[in-house]
Amino acid sequence: MSKQKRIGIYAGTFDPVHSGHIAFALQAVAAARLDKVYFIPERQPRGKSGVEHFGHRVAMLQRATQPHRNFGVLELVDVNFSVVRTLPKLEHQFTDARLVFLFGSDAVDSMPVWPNIERLLSSAELVIGLRDDHQEQALREYIAGWSLAPKALTVFTSYAPDVSSGRVREALYRRQPVRGLLRSVERYSNRNWLYVSVGY
Repeated sequence: MSKQKRIGIYAGTFDPVHSGHIAFALQAVAAARLDKVYFIPERQPRGKSGVEHFGHRVAMLQRATQPHRNFGVLELVDVNFSVVRTLPKLEHQFTDARLVFLFGSDAVDSMPVWPNIERLLSSAELVIGLRDDHQEQALREYIAGWSLAPKALTVFTSYAPDVSSGRVREALYRRQPVRGLLRSVERYSNRNWLYVSVGY
């Protein structure tokens, strides 16, 4: 009997992808014993405006993940990640695999009020990367207070908790170096004149 594959799902804006995203996914592979991590860029992220074109964000993700054999990029038709729409499609695509969802700790506060969150928690595992000054014990206690616990929970401190896409965008606009900027992203951005029309 073959071992059930463990597939990581990492949805986000990735505007642009940076070393913190890559490091978090690599940590998740090791900590949660994942066979592969799929990055899913959202076409129209909730609560965000002025996001770079989806095609450019996908292209930068493809370049950033290419060196890692256990990474992939999925382009879904959904405008953003939704439990009711996206989860069934992923379950259909990865039949007989265990889905493990990757989140930064900054996303955890809002998760209890997500529509149909019980559907996600009852069937999937969560991997949480601690960002900024978030503490593991406090986060675990908060999740333990949810009405429904996730199937399994893995928590660890991110290697790059303070790297952000906002700082990377500003550095690209100013043509300055910054921690977290990937060379592949810098080359692609410069070649396609991204992040140059709006000041920060």
